[in-house]
Amino acid sequence: MSLLEQLTKDMVAAMKAKDKATLSVVRMLKAAVANEKIKLGHDLTPDEANGVLAREFKQRKESLAEFEKAGRQDLIDQVKHELAVVEKYLPKQLTPAEVSQVVKDTIAQVQATSMKDFGKVMGAIMPKVKGKADGKVVNETVKKFLQGK
Repeated sequence: MSLLEQLTKDMVAAMKAKDKATLSVVRMLKAAVANEKIKLGHDLTPDEANGVLAREFKQRKESLAEFEKAGRQDLIDQVKHELAVVEKYLPKQLTPAEVSQVVKDTIAQVQATSMKDFGKVMGAIMPKVKGKADGKVVNETVKKFLQGK
């Protein structure tokens, strides 16, 4: 079942359950996926669909940080619910230990020796973890390992 089909099915379920909060998030996700499909001019591959979901997740995470800074509890609760809904559709995220292992393996694979090789390491890692790990976490982990060398 494609992501668009899954979102449609979940949208109908949310309508029947009269769950307006979930319904609005599923509608936003469905619109984002449909817009990306139109923009690219073809059905989305699983990687492209995951990219759209990751982008939506990241936007909400950034909003959450801003709302927390502003002390807007009403919006914080809403965004946390939206994050939980979006997370259901994302692939399972890698744990920090798994990210560290991927980073170690990639550093060995590209034979990185210092921070000068940062770009080369990131270029090799990101396709492996796309949609499965936050780029910021990967970035910090790579820096930690390369600075230790």
